[in-house]
Amino acid sequence: MTSQIILASGSAIRQSLLTTAGLRFAIQPARIDEEAVTEAMLANDSAPREIADALAELKALKVSQKAPEALVIGCDQVLSLDRRILHKPRDTDDCRAQLLAMRGRQHDLFSAVVICQEGRAIWRHVGRARMSVRFFSNRWMKGYIDRNWESIRHSVGGYRLEEEGVRLFTQVEGDYFTVLGLPLLELLGFLTERGDLEQ
Repeated sequence: MTSQIILASGSAIRQSLLTTAGLRFAIQPARIDEEAVTEAMLANDSAPREIADALAELKALKVSQKAPEALVIGCDQVLSLDRRILHKPRDTDDCRAQLLAMRGRQHDLFSAVVICQEGRAIWRHVGRARMSVRFFSNRWMKGYIDRNWESIRHSVGGYRLEEEGVRLFTQVEGDYFTVLGLPLLELLGFLTERGDLEQ
């Protein structure tokens, strides 16, 4: 039997990915204090993968408690630079600092997706992508931030691979959808196996 699906995220790219894949779903963003949860888990020496998974589960659980019969999809993405967690940039200065920290180095993106039903997690997956950043010039970086700030201010690390941010990289190891913040193939596979999507 097909269940109602709720996406517990306000992310436009996640909504677009699910819509393009043919899913019918409601949108009910879950508000949690991501930075507080992250800092608490880092204090307990949690790994970046665990933090992404926990944040995704918290979001799904929050909505599932209000809509217990639905399948609630919670998502989160964590950027780890040598175990330092980078958040969405607070302002252009913070964005510049993050880009400079990543310049000429590699970092990991962990994208977690958790499905909850009746107030408990019934499925989860965490994808990992390894990102190699080129040594870009300060001049290019300034122009990049000026041109893209309204978009990249909503993205960890200050970039979107599907936009001009692709020019930051020399190599990407991992699934494209994981980089965008939603391990889509694994999610669709689970929903298909359950019978919520047509075989």
